Amino acid sequence: MIRKLAQSVREYKKLTILSPLFVMLEVIIEVLIPFQMSKIIDNGIAKGDMAYIRNSGYLLVLATLASLTFGVLSGTFSAKASTGFATNVRRDMYHNIQDFSYSNIDTFSVSSLITRLTTDVTNLQNSFQMLIRILFRAPLMLVFSLIMALGINLRLSLVFLAAIPFLGIGLFLIINKAHPIFERVFKTYDRLNNVVQENLSGIRVVKSYVREEHEIEKFKRTSEKIYADFSKAEKILALNNPLMQFAIYTSILLLSWLGAKMVVSDTLTTGQLMSLLTYAMQILMSLMMMSMVFVMIIISRASAERVVAVLNEKSDLHNNENPVYEIPDGSLSFDQVDFSYSHDPEKLALKNVTFSIHAGETIGIIGGTGSGKTTLVQLIPRLYDVTNGTVTVGGIDVRNYDLYTLRSQVGMVLQKNTLFSGTIKDNLRWGNLSATDEELIQAARLAQADEFIQNLPDGYDTFLEEGGTNVSGGQKQRLCIARALVKKPKILILDDSTSAVDTRTESKIRHAFAEEIPSITKFIIAQRISSVEAADKIIVMDNGMINAIGTHAELLASNTIYQEVYYSQIKGGNLHDEA
Repeated sequence: MIRKLAQSVREYKKLTILSPLFVMLEVIIEVLIPFQMSKIIDNGIAKGDMAYIRNSGYLLVLATLASLTFGVLSGTFSAKASTGFATNVRRDMYHNIQDFSYSNIDTFSVSSLITRLTTDVTNLQNSFQMLIRILFRAPLMLVFSLIMALGINLRLSLVFLAAIPFLGIGLFLIINKAHPIFERVFKTYDRLNNVVQENLSGIRVVKSYVREEHEIEKFKRTSEKIYADFSKAEKILALNNPLMQFAIYTSILLLSWLGAKMVVSDTLTTGQLMSLLTYAMQILMSLMMMSMVFVMIIISRASAERVVAVLNEKSDLHNNENPVYEIPDGSLSFDQVDFSYSHDPEKLALKNVTFSIHAGETIGIIGGTGSGKTTLVQLIPRLYDVTNGTVTVGGIDVRNYDLYTLRSQVGMVLQKNTLFSGTIKDNLRWGNLSATDEELIQAARLAQADEFIQNLPDGYDTFLEEGGTNVSGGQKQRLCIARALVKKPKILILDDSTSAVDTRTESKIRHAFAEEIPSITKFIIAQRISSVEAADKIIVMDNGMINAIGTHAELLASNTIYQEVYYSQIKGGNLHDEA
């Protein structure tokens, strides 16, 4: 885990090294100052030597200024290094997420990934800064102060040595109890983010169903769970402070009592006792700083595990050694294809799917919810890999294509249409960054979107809000279809992507496709028979299997499922007309 995170230090290695280096210089000077103070007391004040006091005072001022300078430099370098480290970790995570396949994305929830990219990385940033500054400073201060104390008086220094194991055992017990609670807290954070995300993205539904109180209660329950767990963990960590205070003040009391006796018996000078008391504070404060760092490490350990889980997650879809970079045409075949989301042969979403189509054909797909329609088409651009069997495009197994080449030649309009903040032109050019304005307009015309775009105040330069909230559902669907057409794909997949479009406009879209892009192979997943009845072939899906394949007339004459869907819609249409 540490090795994986260390890879994100990269260009900040120099700053990461310089910070501890200046910390060491700062510590050396701070440790020498009490020693010089003892000399001033014993050789200057006790003997009334003002020249010695004055010269030693100048030296102390210079030492203090040097210590301050080194401290500022180490703090600056550690801040820059930790910020840069966090930037690299966040960038590495985000880049890795972009390479995830659909199955990788299924491993993590969206809210969990957001928490890991924000809260967890911030925890790592704070810990990294403490590691290269405080965790480096504290042991150095401890060791150097202990060496100086041992050099002054070995017997009195044993007081410090007795306190160290006492604190070590206490700290170990605190860490052991608190870490599992923090692991639970961050999982609850994921749930909280999920609640917030769902509420904000579905705020219109919440308000239309007057479910604000329900959402507030759901948020409250999750927040209270975080509060309860955090309170419990903080109560355990709070034991660290009294433990440290007890050790510090007990050591100082023992040191003062024993030291006073030795001063009276002339076995210890006043200056030496004063420097020992200062070293005692430095040693015990070093222990306290180390305990604070360990507390932060307890909190960030859970975050580190969650971040590394994302960094270690590798896409299960890869190019072959010699991938194919050219797709001959849009012909396609499925040969005895099985597919399972969980890679479990006992839980197949698709079973023994076999069919073939020619380039330029229009294929309709209908079936009930959960019948496998969307799953089937997701195998074409290799969003998932088949469990068994083969899917070929242009006569070549999709697993032999370069992933970018394959997906750039498959235009896919998903069930959930997503538009991004930016102009309409920006959104359409997701299909092809180098597309000309004329190509954008032509794609919009085919998708029956050009007319409403031209009527907008700024036309194609109209700014779309995040998610396209300032256009209607039907307009959003047509923009997404146009975006897919801008790619000029060999295969176009419309996954129930005209459900919000009226039947007249949908008919125009189908007619435009037949007239303008006859060479493109088209898959149309739909609930309405009218959307697929003109297709060259219609696939009827049922329970992950192909129930039947044929034209509208053939299926209407022979297939029970198709007949039920057709007549139920015809009846519903008649009732609507009578009303």
